[in-house]
Amino acid sequence: MSENYGRTVAENRAARHNYFVLEAHECGIELKGTEVKSIRNGGVNLKDSWCEIKDGELFVNGMHISPYEKGNIFNRDPRRVRRLLMHKNEIRRLYDKVRQEGLTLIPLKLYYKNDRVKLEMGLCKGKKLYDKRDDAARRAADRDIERSMKEKIQR
Repeated sequence: MSENYGRTVAENRAARHNYFVLEAHECGIELKGTEVKSIRNGGVNLKDSWCEIKDGELFVNGMHISPYEKGNIFNRDPRRVRRLLMHKNEIRRLYDKVRQEGLTLIPLKLYYKNDRVKLEMGLCKGKKLYDKRDDAARRAADRDIERSMKEKIQR
């Protein structure tokens, strides 16, 4: 086992705010040379990224991996489209759900698993404005309850 097992490198927090995550899937990611070193340094951003299926293959778009500072000519385009690695039958099942139910594939988190970079991708449904307000109200109510419980315990 490696010391990097399960270490989260980047997380897309905005995804859980803007979408209902119905399913989460783990997939590998095809990286070139210095991109892995840049990811180890934490130079990755998932904020405006999304996944799409083209010709039976899965790709991630908009994921920004900063150029490695010592990479010189070997650095790639930071926003290039990267291929994701999943079994063909899983990709087919996701494609059917996206096409029929109008769902979206959103990268949720990038992490290490046994020295390999993995991407957690969510099958998501977009939230409406009132859903976001409900979530904010629920969080505020939970905070108030937690605060009042702490005050009762301290007395």
